[in-house]
Amino acid sequence: MPSIFAYQSSEVDWCESNFQHSELVAEFYNTFSNVTFFIFGPLMMYLMHPYAQNRSHSIYVFCILFTFIGLFSMYFHMTLSFLGQLLDEISILWLLASGYSIWLPRCYFPTFVGENRSQFTCLVIIATVVSTFLSFLRPTVNAYALNGIALHIVYIVFQEYKKTSDKEFCRVIEVSVLLWALAFASWISDRFLCSFWQRINFYYLHSIWHVLISITFPYGMVTMALVDARYEMPDQALKIRYWPRDTWPVGLPYVEINSDNKKY
Repeated sequence: MPSIFAYQSSEVDWCESNFQHSELVAEFYNTFSNVTFFIFGPLMMYLMHPYAQNRSHSIYVFCILFTFIGLFSMYFHMTLSFLGQLLDEISILWLLASGYSIWLPRCYFPTFVGENRSQFTCLVIIATVVSTFLSFLRPTVNAYALNGIALHIVYIVFQEYKKTSDKEFCRVIEVSVLLWALAFASWISDRFLCSFWQRINFYYLHSIWHVLISITFPYGMVTMALVDARYEMPDQALKIRYWPRDTWPVGLPYVEINSDNKKY
């Protein structure tokens, strides 16, 4: 059996034509559209720093994992190698696992865990390690499994959406889900309607997925922080702010802590 560290081509190939713009880069647009991950990962680590100091330092790991997803995705689309595919998908898996460990409300924990977050985190780590090894067996189904996990997160967010009447919180949730739905539609369309897009010479849907999902990251992060605060930080206020200015029509959301007044 060949080593995974020796070059092997991935069975996954996206709609963009290979080596069309460069002899060194297999999928040019799919590769360089990942630059947004290098922007939003460190930026959210900076913006969420006061919150992370108060809630959990694991949030720094979450942002670092997001940045590594961009790095590994860039490597995958540059080479279309099996190793690149695995690094890309496994980093996404660990990002989702870290999000579950940090922010999943205790009321959604499995009953045999009770409300013990440490035990739940151990359970998530064990499941993620097992899933990491299983990802080598049928790599073509990994992406579908990851999107299935994302659907579960959307379900949880929807349950929490029904519990709140705060308009600003609802707006963040709505924008998060809309961005994710647009990103997912781009991913699905590139995967299953490639022949149509090739006929009209439009090969950019997977690169659009990269951009949209990276913009979804700050909104999703803030959404989960606000959901979590209702359970874990009942005596502290989380105010939604926007970078670079609250008054601008478009901006990246983050949360600011105010211990004087409870907002969520």
